[in-house]
Amino acid sequence: MYLDNDDFLSWMEKLSSKLNEIGKDLKSLVNTSDILEDNEKILDNQDLCFLFKVSKRTLQRYRDKGILPYFKVEERVYYKASDIREFVKKYGSSSRVRWDEDVSEDDV
Repeated sequence: MYLDNDDFLSWMEKLSSKLNEIGKDLKSLVNTSDILEDNEKILDNQDLCFLFKVSKRTLQRYRDKGILPYFKVEERVYYKASDIREFVKKYGSSSRVRWDEDVSEDDV
């Protein structure tokens, strides 16, 4: 397929416009700190899976055991950054996950 210069420029303008639109959408998603009090960030399952390098099922187990606080908006699960920090302080270590006596590895 051959594109002349005008067709190519038109196509590039459309592509650039769409990329700018996507960039604005991403920027609005990153700026979630205005939603909650104290400028707190929120993360969803995908964010936390990526951060912890675990599956969605693992996060579900943490929620079921009550060790990872969360809230839902229309069936979608979200986590407050402060709750994630507390979770990491209580159950994590710098080298690997550490399990306290009250929660065994089998429970999680």
